[in-house]
Amino acid sequence: MSNWLSDFIRPKIRSIVGAKDVPDNLWEKCPSCEAMLYAKDLAENLHVCHQCGHHLKFSVHDRLNLLFDDGAWANVPVPTVPFDPLKFKDKKKYADRIKESQAKTNEKDAIIVAEGKINGLATIIAAFNFDFMGGSMGTAVGEGIVRAAEIAIQKRASLIVIPSSGGARMQEGLLSLMQMPRTTVAVRMVKDAGLPYIVLLTNPTTGGVSASFAMLGDIHIAEPGAMIGFAGKRVIEETIREKLPDDFQTAEYLKEHGMVDMVVARKDLKETLGRILDLLMRRNIKAA
Repeated sequence: MSNWLSDFIRPKIRSIVGAKDVPDNLWEKCPSCEAMLYAKDLAENLHVCHQCGHHLKFSVHDRLNLLFDDGAWANVPVPTVPFDPLKFKDKKKYADRIKESQAKTNEKDAIIVAEGKINGLATIIAAFNFDFMGGSMGTAVGEGIVRAAEIAIQKRASLIVIPSSGGARMQEGLLSLMQMPRTTVAVRMVKDAGLPYIVLLTNPTTGGVSASFAMLGDIHIAEPGAMIGFAGKRVIEETIREKLPDDFQTAEYLKEHGMVDMVVARKDLKETLGRILDLLMRRNIKAA
């Protein structure tokens, strides 16, 4: 679809400074207020709209750099899983979809397990990469959550999970659904060890992810405006034959109804997590 920016402004700039000097991703439109945002300013503002405060998509690596002290963290290897175990094919082979996502993200699957410190305290983070097949949960993601829990217990560290997912990965069928109880057990192991389990809910968190480990945190934090739920709003409305509120399944709605403990702006996340971990972990250290 054409617009004034692509049809008039960009050609005008290119005619002045030359086409090679003007990249195509110089501007980004806010999906909420539709303001045109200069890419450099947007990145400096942690991909939050200057006009309306809408939290745009934030890359998993940028998020890890933001949360860990000095942006320093180490990647924790996740056990390998069978490649395309069901030989699934819809419009495209599942194997081809995986290869395309791996090439696009330079990651093996939709989860990154990272080890570092927040506020000087040992922390393990399992963060979803929505760019990898919509952050869908397959066996690799399940292994990632389990591995993160094991490392947290081994190192007496807190565990933070940051979901951003459309739910279970349909191409793995029942194997994907099996990750719901597996990840639930992994979370229980962390809790039984007396270690904090915190969930940072980002946009979106839906399906089998929200129906398992994502809603089992000791503390639930959400970014403003994040969509959090199981089934889609339209499906629920058709099922119950009632009109749902406009803000249904948003972070703010869930906080109001007791499903989320706090809604925290992206710029305040590190400070908030540091304060929470300080209260929970230093008490455990002194008790030990």
